Amino acid sequence: MTTLTVVIPALNDAEMLRHALAALAAQTRPADEIIVVDNGSTDDTSAVARAGGAKLLHQPVRGIMSASATGYDAAASDLIARIDADSRVPIDWVSRVVAQFDASPAIGVLTGPGRFYGSKPWANWIGEHVYIPAYFHIVGPWLGGSPIFGSNFAMRRSVWEEVRDAVHRDDPRIHDDLDLSLHLPLDVIVRYDPTLLVGVSSRPLESWSGLGRRLGWAYHTFAQHWPEASPWERRAARARHVGADPVNRAAPDPGSELTQRASASDADT
Repeated sequence: MTTLTVVIPALNDAEMLRHALAALAAQTRPADEIIVVDNGSTDDTSAVARAGGAKLLHQPVRGIMSASATGYDAAASDLIARIDADSRVPIDWVSRVVAQFDASPAIGVLTGPGRFYGSKPWANWIGEHVYIPAYFHIVGPWLGGSPIFGSNFAMRRSVWEEVRDAVHRDDPRIHDDLDLSLHLPLDVIVRYDPTLLVGVSSRPLESWSGLGRRLGWAYHTFAQHWPEASPWERRAARARHVGADPVNRAAPDPGSELTQRASASDADT
């Protein structure tokens, strides 16, 4: 049976983490392993992780990519999933993720959007109707395929093993899911499932400073990959890849299944 590890990077978010672990405990198909990576918390994050049955790791180097990569490295399953400490997964999330990978051996990464929750309805609305659509529909065409949404995705272990030495692990300003997206080999298919929703806290969007910090991470991440991350360089690299592999001839599907590989007729269809 296909196994799945859920990795949760956490920093001073004990109460949110408690709810995230409770949601994972209620799954119709439990995760085979849950790893919480404490990124230097001074609250009860470690105690909450242990009480919730998670494997606890510590990563003192600050940064979401640093913490997440530590968890990915330690994962012992076929699939490595990632959520945030404030993510709220529905009860069938694990079963749906595993089922999609089992049904479609060609896909390397599965990701979905978030449904924002919080005390400020306007921030929830901005998150769900502006922030998430902008990320997928602006960054997606730039990349030539779906980007990964870090609060809600899973990848095959083989995908992580290909990129683990290339990602910017020790840069705290890196937008970790964008960095991972930019490092994916061109033959890795990223499937975007708009129905694979998780609850996501709107806290980062409730202030201009929080929103500015996230936009700054995105700018910094693209800058660290320039010029190879430019749309024209990525198109050229994709054209070279398609030319070397005549099976992959079509352009990425701009609909609900965007792919990193230039192929509208996936091997699993």
